Amino acid sequence: MLRLPRIPLMLMLPSVLSLGAQEVLRGEVRVDLEPVYGEYVDVVYPLDAQSAYRRALEESALLYAAMIYGWSFEYAVGEQARGIAEAFELAPLGSIPFGDPGLFVTDAQVRDMRLYLWTDYRLTEAQKRRMGLWKSGKVQTSQATGHGPLGDPVETADGIAIKKAALEDAARSAVRAMLRGSERNRPKEVRGYIGLAAFPSYWMDAGKWAASARFSVEIKEIVPFGAY
Repeated sequence: MLRLPRIPLMLMLPSVLSLGAQEVLRGEVRVDLEPVYGEYVDVVYPLDAQSAYRRALEESALLYAAMIYGWSFEYAVGEQARGIAEAFELAPLGSIPFGDPGLFVTDAQVRDMRLYLWTDYRLTEAQKRRMGLWKSGKVQTSQATGHGPLGDPVETADGIAIKKAALEDAARSAVRAMLRGSERNRPKEVRGYIGLAAFPSYWMDAGKWAASARFSVEIKEIVPFGAY
């Protein structure tokens, strides 16, 4: 029987809550113990309990950082008729290191060769203020789906990297969907900030990881084609 590392367990809590004066974020990640990404088997196969547990914590930290800090983005929307390629670049605005004292495991289970890990993240005062920026009047929400790439097996063997790529592609789709709803003419470039509103959902779609997520988006600058 697979035995998980000893972990501190807390009571099950809703996804976002306030414990007294302390605001807490909550989310679940799932890690396959026999992972196959696209056409390739993971470098570590099958995952032992310690490796799966660490991978789940690393993914949780990445997602909490995306919720709290988010990314700045630059989006060249692209125009096939003008021969302009689409390009979307994200730059993280903060990170949560492995072992951060604000991250707590609340529940861990193994079912059907998959680790399910629920965690809480207790925000500092500075992080609360940072989260407040995603609730300002200029920020809008957008739901979208993205896909992780298939490619060289060495580059795509890391499960976290592939799921991260799918999430970033979902962010691109979320910004594009917002522009379609607000801009009559397709702009040349768009700049702004985007953050994860809640933990995403992942699944395999035609051999690729797919990610569905809701984002908070603040567009700071729109550059029309006429500006060039």
